[in-house]
Amino acid sequence: MTPPPPVTETTVPPPPAPGLSRRRLLGHGMAAAGALLTAGPLSGCASPASASDASALSVWDLFQGGDGMLMDDMIRTVSSGTDGFEVDRTILDWGPSYYTKLAMSAAGGRASDVAVAHLSRLPGYAPGGLLDPFDLGLLAEFGVTPEDFTPAVWARTRHAGAVYAVPLDVHPFIVFYDKEAADKAGLLDSSGELTATGSPEALLEAGKALAAATGASGILFGHVTDTAQSWRQFAALYAQTGAAFTLPDGGPAEIDIDAAVRVVTFMQRLFDGTTNPRNLDYNGAMAGFLGGRGGMVMLGEWELPTLRKSGIPLGAAPFPQVFDRPAVYTDCHGFVLPHQHDPDPARRREAHRYVAAMVKQSLTWAKAGHIPAYRPVLATPEYAALDPQSSYADAAEVAVLDPPNWFAGAGSDFQNRMCQPLQSALLGNTSAEKAVRQMVREADALLRRPNPVA
Repeated sequence: MTPPPPVTETTVPPPPAPGLSRRRLLGHGMAAAGALLTAGPLSGCASPASASDASALSVWDLFQGGDGMLMDDMIRTVSSGTDGFEVDRTILDWGPSYYTKLAMSAAGGRASDVAVAHLSRLPGYAPGGLLDPFDLGLLAEFGVTPEDFTPAVWARTRHAGAVYAVPLDVHPFIVFYDKEAADKAGLLDSSGELTATGSPEALLEAGKALAAATGASGILFGHVTDTAQSWRQFAALYAQTGAAFTLPDGGPAEIDIDAAVRVVTFMQRLFDGTTNPRNLDYNGAMAGFLGGRGGMVMLGEWELPTLRKSGIPLGAAPFPQVFDRPAVYTDCHGFVLPHQHDPDPARRREAHRYVAAMVKQSLTWAKAGHIPAYRPVLATPEYAALDPQSSYADAAEVAVLDPPNWFAGAGSDFQNRMCQPLQSALLGNTSAEKAVRQMVREADALLRRPNPVA
């Protein structure tokens, strides 16, 4: 799940763009609480469209800052022309509160026409009837089919044989690197791209070479006090071993202890406190890379706009494969249909048309670093020309998301509970085996919890 981007919009929404009947930003803290009591979209789980023009498609999302402006651009494009949409957009804060509001509105059966959700959160929503399935025939009529998406991503849109999301993007955990430092370290191939590592020892050696090239550190990774970073790294490396991380309802967790210990041991070796720091928080890792105190940094691709502004000769690549098979930890934003008790067929048809139109606009979305999930966009010369975005596009083919459980996914307590023992291991406060055993206990505890919407 992406951390919240910097909020660059004011608390007063700008004038509506053509095609956007209203654009509401529901903010933080007590201001958000006040909005919940007074704003049309959330008052009594009322339909957002009821607050303005009932003919407008009501859409909810969590995109602020630069992402929010790109989403505005996409909506403006699909809203132009004689067959354009009239859109009533409501923007809510990213985080657990977003999913609470989405669930409450869907439970009331008077939710928005379309909303954005992470695919990793679908197992907590589709089985409980909080989302309505898409009509694949309608999507095909508007030019979107399952074959337009990678199997790894499309598989996570389904529940009980039905499709509950249409992916907009893939946002992976990748590496950014300083091209000058990487060149000095001998890590670039003949085309100027990062060479593949292929083994744990090769990545360890790459870290040493980058440290020598920068005169400081090699690979930077901010994890201290973060609720997701260590899990993202662990999940990618664990998937590369080929072992399964399965959490069956009721438990116990089915986790390959040996593979997990192997992964955590490698993480401890990689972030040894000398070649690569082991005690950085998220902002510390960002600052170190931006200040030239590291040749590579492990981050989500969503940090591309910030890193690009630095002036660093920036390169990017999928998360390195060091074990048996390629795998990159990712999540995906997708469009969903929140449950409505009695949806109007014509309006629901328009919702399908809108979703199809929006995924076709994902070249605009790619400017922020996100990989378009819609493969016809990936195949365009315009996307191939995006640098460094096109350098890590292959991550979508080997995407690994959170386990498909109701309690997992972006912004969940599951990620936080996995990160705590991992953080302790990376800081040298516990052994790899003890950390893994604690992760298993945490997973078992979550599996014993009843699904509140089952």
